[in-house]
Amino acid sequence: MTPLYQAILDYLSGSPVRMHMPGHKGKPLPIPELAGASALDVTEIGPTGNLYEGGGPFHQAEELWARLLGAEDAMLLTGGSTQGLHTALSLCARPGEPVLVDRGCHRGVYNAMALLDLKPVYLQRPWLEQWNIAGTISREDVEKQLNAHPEIKTVCITSPTYCGLLSDVAGISHIVHQHGGRLVVDGAHGAHLPFLGVDCFQGADAVVCSAHKTLPALGQAALLFTRGFDPAEVRRMAAVFGTSSPSYPVMISIDGAREWMETGGAEEYRRAARRVAGLRRRFPSLAGERLDPLRLTLMARDGRALSAALEGAGIWPEMADAAHVVLILTGLDSDGELERLEGALETCRELLGGRPPLPPPPVPEQVCSLRQAMFAPREARPLEDCLGETAAAAVAPYPPGVPVVAPGERISQKELAYLEKIGYNMREASAIIRRGSL
Repeated sequence: MTPLYQAILDYLSGSPVRMHMPGHKGKPLPIPELAGASALDVTEIGPTGNLYEGGGPFHQAEELWARLLGAEDAMLLTGGSTQGLHTALSLCARPGEPVLVDRGCHRGVYNAMALLDLKPVYLQRPWLEQWNIAGTISREDVEKQLNAHPEIKTVCITSPTYCGLLSDVAGISHIVHQHGGRLVVDGAHGAHLPFLGVDCFQGADAVVCSAHKTLPALGQAALLFTRGFDPAEVRRMAAVFGTSSPSYPVMISIDGAREWMETGGAEEYRRAARRVAGLRRRFPSLAGERLDPLRLTLMARDGRALSAALEGAGIWPEMADAAHVVLILTGLDSDGELERLEGALETCRELLGGRPPLPPPPVPEQVCSLRQAMFAPREARPLEDCLGETAAAAVAPYPPGVPVVAPGERISQKELAYLEKIGYNMREASAIIRRGSL
């Protein structure tokens, strides 16, 4: 059942004369590979519904998604998880309020805090030296911070992480609710997990997932799941942060991804998960933690060299840093492609394995608020010439887009040394810094 897709098909079945946007009028696009996509690319008229008003085919499509996560409500998004995070934080916290934020959050969260003028208290993740990686958020750490800052009523964490680590969302949400707060989960990389029976969002008040990251959906396809919020208010705030012309092909792809997963696609994901488990046993990789069954984080003596070797074999990883190579696998990876990956890893064995411990990320000094920094006069400068300056934009190796220095923080020698240690290209990197004195 694909309610939104069916509504568009019903509209097209009447051979409508389109005297409305988009300008292609449903005719084939000039790019051959996109020629047919224009037929489904419509706008908000009676038969097609309106994302920001809800009801009709949108209500039906979103209700099917909400049922999957046990959420009260779901909303389709076409601005990626960034739109969802901005919306969720605006629903939970008023401008100027303090929030407890996972330091490992994506830069989209930092941008949202700047726009809303939120005051972050950071949750530092434990450093797992044996893996050269940040660990999971614990309920004990959350409780400790909420006891120290009883004024905080909004908590935002990332789970799963870019490398696939899953925090105890149920336990953390219990603690947050005991303190009268709300929990926002950036689950951008976890849209597929409910289909694998991984209940990783239980108890959260708002969960954001990027369908396009791990499901068969178009780029920018995302979802916002909520509990305890007025659906009309959710839509109103989503409209603030999203385009007023949301893409119907993107939204239809979210509708179709769910139906495909529920009618056989999930079994393909379980097949791929079994192959990932086998690859983890054969090759040095992240293990011993609660992990996304389809995220393969390889341990490397030189992650960038390993990535380059795989690319030379025609295999393109999601991310590489000094000590890791991250691969996103899904049910769309065929057995033949997985065998090709396995063969390539076998030829690269000398590049796999542990390396000397890397330092944990530093904790920079905060000089001014995120908002003050991001909206101040600024200039770009080579990163190596920024010692002592205040960042006006995140210094965040991308991917994964987690800031080493957040806006409003001072760039000191320890941050520069850390970036160089993890293999950041200091010669080519630049930073946006605040111009003038504070």
